[in-house]
Amino acid sequence: MSIVRFLARPMLASSFVLAGVHKLKNADDTAAQLSPLLRRTADALPFQVNEKVLARAIGGTQVGAGVCFALGKSARLAATLLAVISALNSYVEWRSADISSKEARDARRKQLLKNVSLTGGALLAAVDTAGKPSLAWRAGTFAADAKKNASHFAADAKKTTNKRLKKADKVVRKAVDHKAGA
Repeated sequence: MSIVRFLARPMLASSFVLAGVHKLKNADDTAAQLSPLLRRTADALPFQVNEKVLARAIGGTQVGAGVCFALGKSARLAATLLAVISALNSYVEWRSADISSKEARDARRKQLLKNVSLTGGALLAAVDTAGKPSLAWRAGTFAADAKKNASHFAADAKKTTNKRLKKADKVVRKAVDHKAGA
């Protein structure tokens, strides 16, 4: 792991971990923030949603994914989870922010920009391959190698088949000539 990743991952993850701990400690406040969003989606879900449990699940996921990301364990998956949670948090915080005064609206805008920036950082981390080829590149290379190997195999099979056909033709001609001469 490069020194940049070694330093940057915990730096980016720290905000998510602290926010997740806050959500776990203040599950009632988080549930109240999530309530308008959950009311709209509750009808589409096949099960009853407990807002406080969901708030704790989001907080726990945020802490777990943040720690995994900081340690570089399943970093891309952890970063993807953090990006999704960050986008959700951005929306929920923006919807529930106080907009009664100019200062409150400015604070709302600054918070939204911070959340969007964190989401962008998490998205970049989610596609960071740490210098290793991406899965798409690996799949493409594998397919190209398989195609190349298959064409070589087909050429070898054709060559071997032609040799055997020529040999069989010689044997048949010899037998026909022998029978014709007898």
